[in-house]
Amino acid sequence: MDTVNQIDPDHARLARELAGQGVKYAVAAWVDVLGRPKSKTVPIDHLPNLLAGSERYTPRGMGGIGRMNPVEDEIAGLPDLSTLQVLPWDRRVAWMVADMSFGGREPYALCPRSILKRQIAAAAEMGYVCQLGVEPEFYVFKPESLATGSAGLVPISLSEQIRPSPAYDVQSTLDSLPFLDRMCDYLTELGFGVFSFDAEGGDGQYEFDFAHAPVLESADRITLFRLAARQAARECGLYATFMPKPYSDLWGSGAHFNMSLEDRTGVNMFRDETGRQGWSKEAYQFVAGVLHHAPALTALANPTTNSYRRLVDRLADGEISWAPTKISYGYNNRSCMIRLPANRPALENRAVDSAANTYLTAAFMLAAGLDGIRRGLDPGEPRDDLSYTGDIPRLPRTLLEAVEAFRTDPLTAEVFHEAFVRDYVEMKTGEWERAHRDVTDAERDAYLLNL
Repeated sequence: MDTVNQIDPDHARLARELAGQGVKYAVAAWVDVLGRPKSKTVPIDHLPNLLAGSERYTPRGMGGIGRMNPVEDEIAGLPDLSTLQVLPWDRRVAWMVADMSFGGREPYALCPRSILKRQIAAAAEMGYVCQLGVEPEFYVFKPESLATGSAGLVPISLSEQIRPSPAYDVQSTLDSLPFLDRMCDYLTELGFGVFSFDAEGGDGQYEFDFAHAPVLESADRITLFRLAARQAARECGLYATFMPKPYSDLWGSGAHFNMSLEDRTGVNMFRDETGRQGWSKEAYQFVAGVLHHAPALTALANPTTNSYRRLVDRLADGEISWAPTKISYGYNNRSCMIRLPANRPALENRAVDSAANTYLTAAFMLAAGLDGIRRGLDPGEPRDDLSYTGDIPRLPRTLLEAVEAFRTDPLTAEVFHEAFVRDYVEMKTGEWERAHRDVTDAERDAYLLNL
């Protein structure tokens, strides 16, 4: 079988070493627009061929990447050997992340990882290295939650149904350790640098916090994180979901992005003890760029119709939702879209949700921040009040509104190939239209006999 690149003899030795450890198979996963990994699986003795680009795909239509096109050229998956790890839940499998390429000649226009790498290169041209830490939230629930007529997600234990919220509750966390302990073991073995986990605001909702890393590495981690969460849940007889808002009375699941810039020597460029509140001029300009492009960014950071059930001022019970709705920033103000926290030299984007493709969202957020630095933008005054009530611009209320902002923002054409913009806009517009056409039970209850 032909390969894109020449086979490296050293890779045969690596294959033998892995086989000696009990590894039987290898995958080199590219990531679709939905953030799910896709790959063929090869026997471990085929690893040298895999690394040389032997595996080809027709990816269009798979996971929302454009419409299926049976006459389009195949793409090759080019593995990143530096990402190779043996999966701790199945040591028969070696895992790698791959870039999608047309025959090794050029990146595939719809490859999320390649899109992010272009923005990493743009930052490097300005002398910056981007770091990213992600705070993923998700729900874990019992299978009976899927039964017809179920009133909601059934958590692991009843202690997670305490009111007003199980957030940070020690008993809820301890009762969930069958899953959480397994998950923590997996992430630790994978080198995530876990430093905390907890029960979050929703019944059966959790968050893991782990070390920040260069932005590409962090995006690769989140791909593996989601795979690990689903696997650990299944091994406990449970399911995990990254749906942003499974039920209207549940807390939404975010994936806050903590992004910073360093210089080439590793010095953080956002802290300045002589600057306003200890933040540098570049930090404020970066914030201003993200805020300026926030409506377009929302189409990526909140990529489903369900995402906009989370971006509301209040929960179903009337309590503050903690999710941002306004294009604003503050220092320790968690009602704002952007927070400049006191305990870390990174801006926190609180608008990103659990469904976001980390590569795409990080690429546009980084580009927006760099645009703010290049243009010397000013974010204005920070908010120290509850931003929900402020007379300030609002984030898009629907996926359709966000997609329109994405389509018309000039930065979009700089970050993404026109083929990606065309296909993403078409895919997400269609998603909104399908949801908008559905007549729901709630509508029938409201209108059928009352109009």
